[in-house]
Amino acid sequence: MKKESLCPRFEKALETLSKRWNALIVFQLLSGPQRFGEIEAALNNLSGKVLSERLKELEAEGVVRREVYPEMPVRIEYSLTDKGRALAPVFAEISKWSSTWISL
Repeated sequence: MKKESLCPRFEKALETLSKRWNALIVFQLLSGPQRFGEIEAALNNLSGKVLSERLKELEAEGVVRREVYPEMPVRIEYSLTDKGRALAPVFAEISKWSSTWISL
């Protein structure tokens, strides 16, 4: 018997954002374009290999944009697309909710 989803789009969104590190990468990029090393330094326990994989996945989903600048040495920056920036109010609400309800 086929399991029906309550809302396939909502389920897909949660699947994308709940994958380990994805939400934190998006949150980090909300502050503006960054180079790979900057993202890696900000997310302490994230390996370069996993960061590379997650950035490629988020780029494939249309959330992150990878921009290569033809300079010497080559400069690559990651930024959020319109789709990624549209998550800003969602993250603001999660931040507000966590301040009220999550204790560390």
